[in-house]
Amino acid sequence: MIPPISRRPRRLLVGAAALGAALTFAAPALASTQPVAPAGAPARAAAPVAARSAAWAAGTRAYLVITAPGDTSAVRSAVTANGGTVFSYFDAIGVVVAHSASATFATTLRGVSGVQQVGATRTSDVPADAYNPALPSNPAQSTTPAGEPVRWDMSQIKADQAWAVSTGSSSVKVGVLDTGVDDQHQDLQPNFDAADSVSCAYGKPDTRTGAWRDVDSHGTHVAGTIVAAKNGKGVVGVAPGVKIASVRLAEPTSTLFYAENTICGLVWAGDHGFKVTNNSYYTDPWQFNCPDNVDQAAIIEGVRRAQEYAENKGSLQVAAAGNSNYDLANKTTDTESPNDSTPTTRRITNACLDIPTELPGVVTVSAMGSGNVKASYSNFGNGVIDVAAPGGDGSNGVYSTLPGGKYGTKSGTSMASPHVVGVAALLASAEPGITPAQLRDKLSLQANDVACPSDSRCTGTTAKNAFFGEGQVDALKAVGTTVPPGKYFENTTDVAVNDNTTVESPLTVSGVSGNAPAALKVGVNIVHTYIGDLKVDLVAPDGTVYTLHNHTGGSADDIHQTYTVDASARVANGTWKLRVNDNAGGDTGRIDSWNLTF
Repeated sequence: MIPPISRRPRRLLVGAAALGAALTFAAPALASTQPVAPAGAPARAAAPVAARSAAWAAGTRAYLVITAPGDTSAVRSAVTANGGTVFSYFDAIGVVVAHSASATFATTLRGVSGVQQVGATRTSDVPADAYNPALPSNPAQSTTPAGEPVRWDMSQIKADQAWAVSTGSSSVKVGVLDTGVDDQHQDLQPNFDAADSVSCAYGKPDTRTGAWRDVDSHGTHVAGTIVAAKNGKGVVGVAPGVKIASVRLAEPTSTLFYAENTICGLVWAGDHGFKVTNNSYYTDPWQFNCPDNVDQAAIIEGVRRAQEYAENKGSLQVAAAGNSNYDLANKTTDTESPNDSTPTTRRITNACLDIPTELPGVVTVSAMGSGNVKASYSNFGNGVIDVAAPGGDGSNGVYSTLPGGKYGTKSGTSMASPHVVGVAALLASAEPGITPAQLRDKLSLQANDVACPSDSRCTGTTAKNAFFGEGQVDALKAVGTTVPPGKYFENTTDVAVNDNTTVESPLTVSGVSGNAPAALKVGVNIVHTYIGDLKVDLVAPDGTVYTLHNHTGGSADDIHQTYTVDASARVANGTWKLRVNDNAGGDTGRIDSWNLTF
């Protein structure tokens, strides 16, 4: 059985390899709204790390103190007057990060005028490292032999075909909010933006050189999937021409992502022009934050405001759905929280949110295995999942960069989310002025529908369902000059075409009113030697046959063509089929994919 998500980054390690040598990992711990400030107002944080003077004391806990956006000075004074210290603050969203060792601090502050909410962000002490944080190590780099073969995940979303059209624009900046990134890695260094990288561990920006580096390996792996350079070595990311910045949220040792860290990272993303951010984690220590709990309600509000701030600044957040094979649309229990002390089992409802994954405006990503199937571990939920992407499963993990110039495989929704971020970066490269809302819409529009399997948990339609949302992202469509007009349906499942056989590939059409158009577009991609052997027909739901190709082409290879069919007398909705007959010997092939545009 694949282990469920528990804490830390949304990862599920099923195996790893570095340059052919096995790596050993510990058991994985495991993946719109009103503006809160004027678009031009930056969110001020507290003094940089060098100015820290507070001394750590046992029993120190962290709190979010929430007030009206704009000016937190009065509330900051109240924090100091009531047994706390101000660790950092973000005026534009009205959030103060306070530390206190007093057991009555939160209760006292809730009675102060101007304080809207107060919530503890941890059930364990703030580490002493928060006051004098050590820099992550800068690992020695391995040398990688030449060669970067196309991996299954990239071909599944047609990224390898997209690279021939566009690799993305260097003016597009993507943020990896994670465990950090190894900026010295040969596949990441060419596209790395150190000037906009930071550590937000503990909830305050640390801009020292290298503070953004990886305290695990998760963030470096995520970064490679998005942006690994097309340099003839290792791997290629979905968008190898864009820039990437690291925002380390994870704290060392625990690698936990607390609310203050997430808030700091999202505000940084907004202020530093990140077009898209990847969020392959949930906000610790609660797998789900419930609004009827006073502490968790403050976490929801604080992170929500930070997400809104980033979006209002032009940043789209993409997040992993999680690895518990859990129905996010029908929540019942949480057995894994809090993960920084002693987890207990509690009853929950759909009002309890996975943060930031279920916040308004965030694109939620489920994971697929090789072959366009739901990954066994992936969370799901009708109305929760927006799109899907390869995350790996079983023996087919996602191969990407690891610290120290290495490479390896990981599987999880953490690995699916960066594929979507890469596609979003390609879309943003084509339209520099695109807004987060428009980018969300385009991600949905370019996704290829994936029908539910025979699984009663997968509710909804082929066009949008609990397992795959709007479908699997498609990098090739993202770099096209136009999105196909009308409703677009595609089947990418391979169907073998053997000698002297007839095969069919079905495609379910739904959500189209009335009859099919008089100029129905039928895109056909058949890989087959000697296409003169083949007869290719489109079969309408009522059984009407339209012949597309009839034993022409002689010894030519493959059919990659779009046909136009007058199907105006046929109802659009239903199961259409591409029928291929091979009536000779000696040459075989497959239906690679086909599509209909209404």
